[in-house]
Amino acid sequence: MKAMESAQPGRVLLAGETWVTYGVHQKGLSTYTTGGYGQGHKEFVAALEGAGWSVTHVPNHLATEEFPFTAEELSDYDVVILSDIGADTLLLHPATFERGERTPNRLAEISDWVSEGGGLLMVGGYLSFSGFGGNAGYHGTPIEQCLPVTMLGYDDRVERPDGVVPQVVKPMHPAIADLPGEWPWLLGYNRFEADRGEVLISVDSDPLLVVDAWGQGRAAAFASDCSPHWGSPAFMQWEGYATFWDRLLRWLADGRSH
Repeated sequence: MKAMESAQPGRVLLAGETWVTYGVHQKGLSTYTTGGYGQGHKEFVAALEGAGWSVTHVPNHLATEEFPFTAEELSDYDVVILSDIGADTLLLHPATFERGERTPNRLAEISDWVSEGGGLLMVGGYLSFSGFGGNAGYHGTPIEQCLPVTMLGYDDRVERPDGVVPQVVKPMHPAIADLPGEWPWLLGYNRFEADRGEVLISVDSDPLLVVDAWGQGRAAAFASDCSPHWGSPAFMQWEGYATFWDRLLRWLADGRSH
């Protein structure tokens, strides 16, 4: 199958890529605090929309209540992207966490949706895979079963402030075929093991992009980030940045047509 035969751009649900900051400033005997709101998704979404994808973004602070609850609700989308959003954000709805009520396991619902033909992509970050201090929490969950990787279950970050250049292992695979130019350097990634499927790109001796089928659908794990800091300025400005994500999402969405 050639890249041009993959699915056409469709509907994407992106969850994560936002954060709230709280700062404490101490000046002598005086203290004051500041707060802020950060977004890491803008260039990523712009690249997807520029390729024709319709993107719905659910930020972290709204995902607990607004991310779809069931596989049926996810059927509105062709691809779901989880990027820098911890498992607890999707598991602990206020009805469960605050009132002790039963609610759907949204990680299991995502996995079921993929097995029925959907496409799932997890993008790396401090709250992806196992994450910073293991706090992302996807190890041992239905998401780990769905993705073609085994997570470490503890802090899985590989920080590379010196920069590391990915190596394409299978350049003819339709998920990454015909990318323009050489891969730029990245500043880090999440370490995991490929337990099935195909490693398409590696970094040092670790997998960077692993893809596989899950039931009737498809799943992919990209170990680095779509934005800073791991997604370096060189990566964000790479001529192949938009093409890479477009190719990968088309391949993921193509599960629905088979």
